[in-house]
Amino acid sequence: MARHTKESGLKRASTLNYRLAPQGPRTWRVGRSIRVRWGFAAALSSVALIAAGCSSPPSPPDGGSSSGEGGYPWHTNIVATTFWVGELFDPKADDGSQVMSTYDSGWMRNFGGCDGVMKSGTCETEQRTEANRYMPTGMTPKENPFYLDLPYDDVNDSKAFAERATVIPWAKDPEYAGREQDKSFSYMKNQWVRIRKGNQECYGQIQDAGPGQYHDKEYVFGSNDARPANKEFNGAGMDVSPALNGCLDFEDINGESDTVDWQFVTRDQVPAGPWLDIVTTSQVR
Repeated sequence: MARHTKESGLKRASTLNYRLAPQGPRTWRVGRSIRVRWGFAAALSSVALIAAGCSSPPSPPDGGSSSGEGGYPWHTNIVATTFWVGELFDPKADDGSQVMSTYDSGWMRNFGGCDGVMKSGTCETEQRTEANRYMPTGMTPKENPFYLDLPYDDVNDSKAFAERATVIPWAKDPEYAGREQDKSFSYMKNQWVRIRKGNQECYGQIQDAGPGQYHDKEYVFGSNDARPANKEFNGAGMDVSPALNGCLDFEDINGESDTVDWQFVTRDQVPAGPWLDIVTTSQVR
């Protein structure tokens, strides 16, 4: 859920920065092929181990404590709830609306409107389908509809802001170095995340912080598969957009029972898919 402060509401507006990517072949359901490839590799490894006198094959790279594919740790069996741009979750709570996000005080406007359907003046979610590339049926987004949040607000949470340059793994990369005191810049916004549920694998960009917590570094960046500190919403450790909900074949379009595995990835590790049709690059505003 978004975390809103007076400071975030006063952020300067900046020009929307996004790009449309050409639509390629529908090859985005990559989870099954990755697991098949691993199974084949594991079989070959088993033969080699047996020949060498060993008795067991290596474990697949899905464990939370292993960096596996992509270099960053996996976080496994995490409850993921669904949120959407324009949602009014709790009008009495500071973080109860998705009209704005912690990184964008005009999120709904900059996104292009309600990421769902308007019913009696309320923005509601809707089922997304592969046939429509998981896009909303009533509008064309101006930003990536494959978005999510994680409980680390590196701009508006004072504790997270103070430590972000030391706990965020990519903070020392050239494109981030030297920005630790710049509140108009987020290390988290637009970061890519790989998400798996069963045989489904989809990708999204971070555009908000939550649910429930805003400096949970042990869970978000830890390498020991720590559980989220959040105890609300069935202990959810991530919110995903309706597009990700549909892509991952969630059981409920707005529930608290679906679980996923997830991992940070770099942009060059993101394969072709509908999540690249529109890529969000705007910073804090």
